[in-house]
Order: sequence, then structure tokens, then C-alpha cells
Amino acid sequence: MSSIGKLMKQAQRMQQQIERVQTELASKTVEATSGGGVVKVTAKCDGTLAAIKIDPAAVNPSDVSLIEDMVLSAANNALAQAKEISNTEMGKVTQGFNLPGMM
Repeated sequence: MSSIGKLMKQAQRMQQQIERVQTELASKTVEATSGGGVVKVTAKCDGTLAAIKIDPAAVNPSDVSLIEDMVLSAANNALAQAKEISNTEMGKVTQGFNLPGMM
């Protein structure tokens, strides 16, 4: 088989693996908390947020800006964890390939 043919087959296999990993990542979740557990954010490893939970005891109308900061902090932590997992999983698929535009 020619080099181009081999490369095309490798690319096709890699594309199938990438699609499989992306599907798996969409079902994996991570959780992060802020404010000693008052705010909990669940993120999917595809880069989306799945849930935000706030302990009702923490809600005080005069503390809205504090709660907003805690939600933002927990969301950013959850998304960072999700991105790390995603990068690790995608790195396993693309390991050994150094194609421009990949990852």
C-alpha cells in the first residue's frame, strides 16, 4: 500500500477514535466546590456545565455578590478539571501524530 493510502487509513482510524473519545467525554463529569461546599458545580468533560447547586442556607439577599463570586470560582474550577481530562483523553488518541491543526 502506498504511503498516502497508509496515512489515509491511519487518519480514518484516528477520526473514529476521536469521535469515540468525544462521546465518552460528553458523559464524564467532574465536580468542584467553592465557599466550603456552599456552591457545587458539575461540568461535563466536553466543556459544558451540567449543574450548579447552591446551599439554600447560604442565600442572603445582602450576599448576592459573594455568592456570584463563589459560583464563578466553582464553575471555573470544574471546567478546568474537565478540560484537563479531555486533553488527557484526546492526547491518548493523537499520541504519535504531529499533524498541523490537530489539538
